[in-house]
Amino acid sequence: MAPGPPALMLLSLLSLPSLPPCAAGCPASCRCYSATVECGALRLRVVPPGIPPGTQTLFLQDNSIAHLEPGILAPLAALRRLYLHNNSLRALEPGAFGTQSRLLELALTGNQLRGLRVGTFSGLAQLRTLYLAGNQLVQLLDFTFLHLPRLQELHLQENSIELLEDQALAGLSSLALLDLSRNQLGTISREALQPLASLQVLRLTENPWRCDCALHWLGAWIKEGGQRLLSSRDKKIMCAEPPRLALQNLLDVSGSSLICIPPSVHVEPLEVTANLGEDLRVACQASGYPQPLVTWRKVAQPRKGHSPAQTQPKGGARGPGGHRASDTGSGMLFLTNITLAHAGKYECEASNAGGAARVPFQLLVNLSRQQQLQLLPPRPPEPLQEAGSMAFRALGLATQTAVVAAIALLTLTALLLATLICRRRRKRKKAPGPPGEGALFVNDYSDGPCTFAQLEELRDEQGHEMFVIDRSKPLFAEVPAEADGAAPGLAQGLPLQPPAAYEIHC
Repeated sequence: MAPGPPALMLLSLLSLPSLPPCAAGCPASCRCYSATVECGALRLRVVPPGIPPGTQTLFLQDNSIAHLEPGILAPLAALRRLYLHNNSLRALEPGAFGTQSRLLELALTGNQLRGLRVGTFSGLAQLRTLYLAGNQLVQLLDFTFLHLPRLQELHLQENSIELLEDQALAGLSSLALLDLSRNQLGTISREALQPLASLQVLRLTENPWRCDCALHWLGAWIKEGGQRLLSSRDKKIMCAEPPRLALQNLLDVSGSSLICIPPSVHVEPLEVTANLGEDLRVACQASGYPQPLVTWRKVAQPRKGHSPAQTQPKGGARGPGGHRASDTGSGMLFLTNITLAHAGKYECEASNAGGAARVPFQLLVNLSRQQQLQLLPPRPPEPLQEAGSMAFRALGLATQTAVVAAIALLTLTALLLATLICRRRRKRKKAPGPPGEGALFVNDYSDGPCTFAQLEELRDEQGHEMFVIDRSKPLFAEVPAEADGAAPGLAQGLPLQPPAAYEIHC
């Protein structure tokens, strides 16, 4: 019996080849198979949406991706290999790969990366290989690769790296291969390579090495035991400076030829007085070999109970409030719109591998009379009252002062006049009045003369004073006798005055 149409349709569907497991969620124009997604060379500007969460290998090379949007890779926690080489990436945000804890290989070769911030590779605890070759990196800062404890290969060749800080490679205890060839390195410190306990291959060729005292350790280290890290081609560490050692292999140069000249510094003048609001440029000339790094800083004044700030030969520029001053790196100090905060002591420091030298500089800020008045704290308002329709506050400072002084002088004059009047009135009350005014005298000469002892002072109802002779009183006041002896005057041999009577004429 021939099969019917439904059976034929079912047979035809079963005869089709099986579809890829992730084809149902594959981004447009990309190819998806097994746990791999290929989106290379599609002129993409961003990471395409719709990548299956279970993807383990992702090809995004040869596109124009310039930025990784925050969280764009967050759903791809199962990634093992990510290829982003030959794109237009200029920067990577810290934590961009925070959810890729299983990632083993990351390719960023051939982009336009100019710097790597601390924390860029945080979360990549399982990463084994990191490709950063062919970018535009200029320097590697301390602790850039701190979060890569299992990294085994680090490819940094064909960049423009001039500076490798002492702790830039800290944390790479498992690193076996380090490629720094074809950069712009002039020197490298022993401390920079100390964290690499598992290093097996080191490539330093095709750099403009400056063969001076700072590289003495590298030549001795390679001759003693580092040769095992260098292939026959990698042992050609050619000198670019100084001219007398140019094109010579570092391993062929004797240690006595690797010399440095300590820096010397000259600042002229050593003291400058500038006006408020002006701009200032001060040149610091330094010489030595290798060329010294010149740094200006403002010397902080020590406070009570605090020690003076220490010199920091490296670091960025800071304003007047910190320890750094504006410095272009060329030995020129730039100060714009000078304020009182700029005044003080500065220091120009020049340092190289041979040592350091410092020269002090003093800046004084000159203030005009008007600027000094403007900087004075505001005076508290005078406790003056509004004088009728007179706008006292509208007067000038000198006029207000004159008015206050006049008021004070008038007040003092009034007080003096009042005092004089009171004193005169008191004198008039004490002074005797003319005869017959305010006092009544009674004359009685019938019984002969009288004495003061017989006078009595009386006052009538109208307030008149009078003196009345009381003949019953003795002419002289009685002197009380001293107990148990004579008076003190007699004891001293002084005679008593004889009693005398005086006639009172009224």
